[in-house]
Amino acid sequence: MTHVLVLVGSLRTGSTNQQIAEAAVRHAPDGVTLDIHAGLDRLPFYNEDIDVEGSVPAEAVAFRDAIAGADALLVVTPEYNGTMPAVLKNAIDWASRPFGASALAGKPTAVIGSAFGQYGGVWAQDEARKALGIAGAHVLEDVRMAVPESVIRFAERHPADDAEVVEQLRAVLDAVRTSATAA
Repeated sequence: MTHVLVLVGSLRTGSTNQQIAEAAVRHAPDGVTLDIHAGLDRLPFYNEDIDVEGSVPAEAVAFRDAIAGADALLVVTPEYNGTMPAVLKNAIDWASRPFGASALAGKPTAVIGSAFGQYGGVWAQDEARKALGIAGAHVLEDVRMAVPESVIRFAERHPADDAEVVEQLRAVLDAVRTSATAA
């Protein structure tokens, strides 16, 4: 069984990215379990002054442990002003430390998402892939899914009820599982 930790970069109630994460959980292929991490909003802003033995906030310790305990990551991000949300960048910063012992090191990671715009958040996804790769994750560069105009597309139905989205999610998760089992 491949355990995938899902990080959602949106804090908004009713977020289409949260809904996409929920759809991934509902339609995960056999052999894949997903856990949506709740609590990115509770991580303090990354600060090296508090990232020292005995001072690391409990939320950061739990977050790093959750990543370390997963076989792979699925990052689902919206796009704000052409990039990923600060809460997601902050989470990547916490996960990337301590230097040389990152919970992200070698972790198979796929980045997907949706946005209101016509490109579906690809700029934010590219920025997230870049940051995750620099932080040591094994970013699955060829695994992509961008849902444009998501607010309109999902106004009347949940992504879990959208056959095209479900098919894309299953393909993403199959690729994540393949990478995780090969690692």
